[in-house]
Amino acid sequence: MNVDDVRTVLLVAILVAFAVAAALTIVRIARGPSILDRAVASDVLLTEVLCVLGAEAAINQHVRTIPIMLIIAAIGVFGSVAVARFVARRDQEGQR
Repeated sequence: MNVDDVRTVLLVAILVAFAVAAALTIVRIARGPSILDRAVASDVLLTEVLCVLGAEAAINQHVRTIPIMLIIAAIGVFGSVAVARFVARRDQEGQR
């Protein structure tokens, strides 16, 4: 077995594992029940995408996906902050 075969097998195993995790995460996004559950699940999904991109970059020994990974990470952070602010405002209005 040469190096390319090992890389291919490793990449397929990673993709299968993360595909199952992504499918379960999408189920959580769809079922909820609350907006916080959906927000956490979307953060998990973004993290899974980051892990797949990072694993692919490590296996194939390149850095071309780093800008994409940074953009995805920024979207995740800003999305989490936006949801947290929305929920905090909603809770404050509910207490009045």
